[in-house]
Amino acid sequence: MPMYKVRPVHGARGAVLAEQLPTCMYRLPNVHRSAPPAAAPAQEEVDPSLQALESRQEEILKRLYELKSAVDGLSKMIHTPDADFDVTNIIQTDQHSPLTTNADLDLMLGKDYGALKDIVINANPSLPPLSLLVLHSLLCERYKILSAVHTHSSVKSVPENLLKCFGEQTKQQPRQEYQLGFTLIWKDVLKPQMKFSIQTMCPIEGEGNIARFLFSLLGQKYSAVTSTLIDSWVDTTIFQLKEGSSKEKGAVLRSMNAALGKTSWLVGNELTVADIVAWCALQQTGSASAAPANVQKWMKACENLAPFTSVIKLLK
Repeated sequence: MPMYKVRPVHGARGAVLAEQLPTCMYRLPNVHRSAPPAAAPAQEEVDPSLQALESRQEEILKRLYELKSAVDGLSKMIHTPDADFDVTNIIQTDQHSPLTTNADLDLMLGKDYGALKDIVINANPSLPPLSLLVLHSLLCERYKILSAVHTHSSVKSVPENLLKCFGEQTKQQPRQEYQLGFTLIWKDVLKPQMKFSIQTMCPIEGEGNIARFLFSLLGQKYSAVTSTLIDSWVDTTIFQLKEGSSKEKGAVLRSMNAALGKTSWLVGNELTVADIVAWCALQQTGSASAAPANVQKWMKACENLAPFTSVIKLLK
């Protein structure tokens, strides 16, 4: 007897019985047949706030591009030792207010509410900021200033001439009679520091930055081009003429000589803070004797002005 029976797949005479035999392992739909067109995706509604945001972004990008083009144009007009663009004509036609109107001290220093606006400057006696002494004299010509000089405990001794750099302080009036206080403290600091709001502000550091601020109290207004040129001279004086190498100092002197061959002062035909800072830097670095002819003539013009007299006395 057989173990199991299997149904025959062949009939009589070898005919194959009708069976549903597989023709492949598995079936897939025919991808070549034409499929019905897919339905178009539904149109999504755009949020109006998103459209407004995109429009605002495009407008900001457009304004930034215009601003970049304007800055690129101004950068080509900055007169530095490496620039060959002549801005003398632009400066001469620059319209600015004469040095006769006072600045709004309430706007620049904050309202005093009856208290005296007091500017406090810390400086190291080993490297006195001469430009600040010149600016102090200029401010005294415009405002009624209460001046004072003190010595911090971090400094052991201060030369007598520095203690009297503001002159002899004679009989003083009540504080409320003055428009501005100017206090100089000889202190062991790396760079000069200035505050006019002791409790609420960080100090302004660096002789050039303090000089810019003090000169602004004189009420002088300049165009953007002139202001940029003045700032360029101040930075060049501090970082290259005063603190740079001998090669850098020589380049600055040549640039000054070229500029002073066209105008009476470094920027235009009037004294600016650039002239004050540059003159003081030449005195401190000892480069005055080796200065070119135009620079020598300009230095004499500075020394003929009364505000420079106090600094000249300190140097003797």
